[in-house]
Amino acid sequence: MVRLDFNLSEVYIVENLKSDLAGLLNSFQKDKIFVLTDDNSYKYCYPKIKGIDGICDERTFVITAGDDHKNIDVVVELWKKLSNGGADRKSVLINLGGGMPTDLGGFVASTFKRGLKFINIPTTLLSQVDASVGGKTGINFEGFKNEIGVFNIAHAVLIDTSFLDTLDSGNLISGFAEMIKHTLIFSEKSWLELKSFNLKNPNLEGLKKLVADSIAIKEHFVEADPTEKGIRKALNFGHTIGHAIESFALKSGRPLLHGYAVAYGMIAELYLSHLKLGFPLDEVKSISESILSIYGSFAIDKSTDDIIYELTTHDKKNEGGRINVTLLDKPGSVQIDIVCSKEDIIASMDFYRSIK
Repeated sequence: MVRLDFNLSEVYIVENLKSDLAGLLNSFQKDKIFVLTDDNSYKYCYPKIKGIDGICDERTFVITAGDDHKNIDVVVELWKKLSNGGADRKSVLINLGGGMPTDLGGFVASTFKRGLKFINIPTTLLSQVDASVGGKTGINFEGFKNEIGVFNIAHAVLIDTSFLDTLDSGNLISGFAEMIKHTLIFSEKSWLELKSFNLKNPNLEGLKKLVADSIAIKEHFVEADPTEKGIRKALNFGHTIGHAIESFALKSGRPLLHGYAVAYGMIAELYLSHLKLGFPLDEVKSISESILSIYGSFAIDKSTDDIIYELTTHDKKNEGGRINVTLLDKPGSVQIDIVCSKEDIIASMDFYRSIK
């Protein structure tokens, strides 16, 4: 396996997952190795690690897939299973799956007995380029996404792009949204390179380089600001309104994959970038049209704009009752903590509806 050259995270691009993971687990007692996965990942991905010494069904916890199961009730159940299974601070929890198991498992490991080590094996494009890297763990609470959590860097992250063969088109496209975000906050050159990738007929070998580049961009911001006090907030571009759209979609019975919501959030926040920072409107429209060509449209009626606005007020970046949004002067030039009013948020939704 190849270790990416990061200071904070031990991230590896693997060629043989079974042998590479077995090597990492040599430093742990075999009866102290636990696995967390969801039912989809258990079916399609668990066979790739089954049979490694120390990994067994008795210490493998399978939870129901879906972000609505990333909650405190599931956390409590997993704490009980770790306790009953004899887990202690010398144990390791392997989180196998997409962003839900890695977020949830990281939080469970970080809080059980004040913290045990965990290894993330992200199996979706979204989790490979975003959820498993950077030390954020968390669960949803009271209808709000990732409301409860801690910062804690994984002991290791193993990236195996062969897992992407198991993804349907929707989940592959969902993960691509975070890659779009990374390029837009990093450089115009990165955006143009990513834009040329053929998602309709994806070359997974070519995607491997883009995944590594995307992880490196995220690590660039995380390393500069590990606990999100400043420039790491650049990674929230598209997420203030994106999370609001995601929560709205869930509450209205039309759940969206995370990346789709972020894509729509980026369109709205690109328009805010024009309003607040002078991002050229023709370029805003061009990028927005490129995004919509991938993600299609999600109907959000104007009558629900007050609900979208209310949901943005719960964003974790807000301070003193002000809505703080990460915006761009241009691709690669980020401004954090730009205060936006209710009128600004509604104007951005009007723009979102205008793009075809």
